[in-house]
Amino acid sequence: MPGPERLGEFALIARHLAPLSLGLPGAFNLTDDAALISPPPGFDLVLTTDAMIEGVHFLASDGPGNIARKALRVNLSDLAAKGAKPYCYQMVLGLPQAPDEAWMAAFAAGLAADQAEYGISLSGGDTVRQPERILVSITAIGLVPKGCMLRRNGAQAGDALYVSGSIGDAALALRARLHGQAFPATALAYFGTRLDLPSPRVNLGQRLQGRVHAALDVSDGLVQDAGHLAHGAGLAVRIDAARVPLSAPAAECVARQPDLLAGMLTGGDDYEILFAAPPALDAALPDLASSSGVAITRIGTFLPGSGVQVMAADGSRLDVSAGGFQHF
Repeated sequence: MPGPERLGEFALIARHLAPLSLGLPGAFNLTDDAALISPPPGFDLVLTTDAMIEGVHFLASDGPGNIARKALRVNLSDLAAKGAKPYCYQMVLGLPQAPDEAWMAAFAAGLAADQAEYGISLSGGDTVRQPERILVSITAIGLVPKGCMLRRNGAQAGDALYVSGSIGDAALALRARLHGQAFPATALAYFGTRLDLPSPRVNLGQRLQGRVHAALDVSDGLVQDAGHLAHGAGLAVRIDAARVPLSAPAAECVARQPDLLAGMLTGGDDYEILFAAPPALDAALPDLASSSGVAITRIGTFLPGSGVQVMAADGSRLDVSAGGFQHF
């Protein structure tokens, strides 16, 4: 019986990737060597790049559709934290061997589904042989009104620290997969979805324009990323651990095993928006949450000084010396 059909580079592009570019006239259906992008009058382009590598960010067993969607979504999360509306993206796809038709079809279908959900199109890229492991590198391009991109270095003393959604679900999924931590089946399924298919907060990001002083997305751990906001402003930040929002399954796990919390605050892969704003923003939180479809919680304060302090409910300082994720 013959094996599965293997796709050559040009067939792969024409059959599965070119259709993903049809929403962008300047992509020329991927028939040229570059795309032509002109931002609408009055807008700036915002560019961000994230790469994902098999064995570091995902497993081959995660499935081609989920690999594609996560690769796109982590980049959209960066755009969201800059207040940008997704516009188009470039992709480098590195594979150890020519993919079979079914694998490539599922990969492209994952991208197509998220392109439809987030209003973005493929504008170009490259396909290469990548020894041993799958690599997906995406450069996402978004639009913001001129001068309105949210920076990470504008926090002010007295600002409150806010975060969207919930923190720590992905860290618990990794704890289960890498270290065999046991969780209830329904909780484990929820944690796994949060790790494998993050939800970039693109609607919220655009609504934060003009309201906040600094923002970034939580990719390397809440504590470490809060430290980036503080360092960029030459300030300290204090986080009240009891205020950090947890999903219902995560809260139940922490209630049974409180020592999980420190790892959840440093584990990363949350892809929520963390931002600094005047405490007066509290009054607008219900409307912001309703219009953007995600909860927003005030979890701390920026103070004169340096570093990150995480305070437990009893007033003691929580040990978060693990810091956060770093590649090197």
